[in-house]
Amino acid sequence: MARIGMLTPSSNTVLEPVTCRLLEDLPGVTAHFSRIRVTRISLDAGSDGQFAESPMVSAAELLADAKVEALVWNGTSGSWLGLDHDYALCESMERATGIPATTSALAMKEAYERLGVRRLALVTPYTEDVNEKIAEGYRAFGVECAISLGSGLAVNEEFASVTEAEVAAMIDEAVRKAKPDAVAIVCTNMNAAELAARKEREHGIPMLDSVSVTAWKALRLLGLDPEPLSARWGRIFEN
Repeated sequence: MARIGMLTPSSNTVLEPVTCRLLEDLPGVTAHFSRIRVTRISLDAGSDGQFAESPMVSAAELLADAKVEALVWNGTSGSWLGLDHDYALCESMERATGIPATTSALAMKEAYERLGVRRLALVTPYTEDVNEKIAEGYRAFGVECAISLGSGLAVNEEFASVTEAEVAAMIDEAVRKAKPDAVAIVCTNMNAAELAARKEREHGIPMLDSVSVTAWKALRLLGLDPEPLSARWGRIFEN
């Protein structure tokens, strides 16, 4: 038995069921969830305050009661707040619980490094200014966003309503216009994991969905081989 503890945005309705489907092919590996109040994504102070350290650490401590072996902030806020925010959060969770920790944003950075991504297409449900902030952060560690496409939404619960057809259209447009090394779907409340795997086969380049990549990193924290997930969920699981 291996247990992953995941901190989840309160208004997220995608990552929990998708993560559980991902782990179906790894008997004995289970995910367990604790929620953090997150309802809106923007660049103002009120939005940023949702990602304060104290409630995150409290949620991590609750997960520790379940004897989880890895902790994950399954949210992409570090993509625009900066990775230093996530590194500090992980240190605090680890200090409070003694359990190794990571985040979705840190997992995506590692995926880019392992796959040699330098020219990226960014697909999100977010507003243009949030996408620009993400692109700015990515440039700091050597990844250029050749194109950034978003749905223009700010209410977190609404991200799950972006249809598969809409996400597919953004992916196809990004590949056609930018010819990137990879496409990143940055949001854990946009239902794109299975679509990304199909589009990866269609276009022949990595399609990195945040929920899938976060699960991949969690498995690596546990020292488990993610290879059994690669056929269904994409090439990141081959690494």
